Amino acid sequence: MTTSGMGRGDDRAGYGENVPRDPRSARRATSHRPSPIFLGLVAGAAVSGWALWSGIGPAAVMAFLFVLFFWVISLSLHEFAHALVAYRNGDESVVYRGYLTLDPLRYTHVMFSLVLPLVFLVAGGIGLPGGAVFINRAAIRTRFANSAVSAAGPLTNLAIAVVLAAALTLREGSSPFWVTMAFLLFLQVTAAVLNLLPVPGLDGFGIIQPYLPDRVLTAVAPIAPFAMLGLFALLWIPALNTAFFSMILGIISFLGVPPLFVWSGLDLFRFWS
Repeated sequence: MTTSGMGRGDDRAGYGENVPRDPRSARRATSHRPSPIFLGLVAGAAVSGWALWSGIGPAAVMAFLFVLFFWVISLSLHEFAHALVAYRNGDESVVYRGYLTLDPLRYTHVMFSLVLPLVFLVAGGIGLPGGAVFINRAAIRTRFANSAVSAAGPLTNLAIAVVLAAALTLREGSSPFWVTMAFLLFLQVTAAVLNLLPVPGLDGFGIIQPYLPDRVLTAVAPIAPFAMLGLFALLWIPALNTAFFSMILGIISFLGVPPLFVWSGLDLFRFWS
């Protein structure tokens, strides 16, 4: 998820830090290497995934940890993809904001990073990337590049989904590890589909935004802060909820994974219910 205004100007929103203006000092301020936090998340996912595979410890607890670690990793990759494409197309600000370090704390936004993703993940298993990167849209060279910045995040979720689906073709039986992998696939597909919707606040709108006339952007601006919440409210309507999840499961079936695996993985993840 990227954050910028509805207009075509510069988005200089940040986290309150003093931002260096010299691009050379920006490069010196932050390394491009993965942060220790991200590497710790990878280690946590590896250990919990191995324990789940090997049958070490309570399967439900290992599945819960594996999903949480993997989910935050994918969130970081989603936001990193936005930042990397922005950087390659002229926005130096992503460097000194630390977006290229894969540090999830750099992508923190209270509502989008913590509240909504956890509520939707725990309550219903909906995958919603929760970070937010602040992009200096005025520095991006072309309208196509601006669209590419927004598209990079959900395309990353799709790439992860393809990798998970490919791994699931190697499955033998329906062990806790494989059904958890199927649930992770479900989260990635859900995140990609949701983010590609042309709703203000989501990446799908960011893809088309550079090509919209100013009068449309002006009209949309007052409702933009509430549009995404309205979308999620609609998902609680039974008919729309059924249609949405039927579409997601149809995609997963097309990828060769039985929907039953997804529900088994969800049940394992939500061991308290």
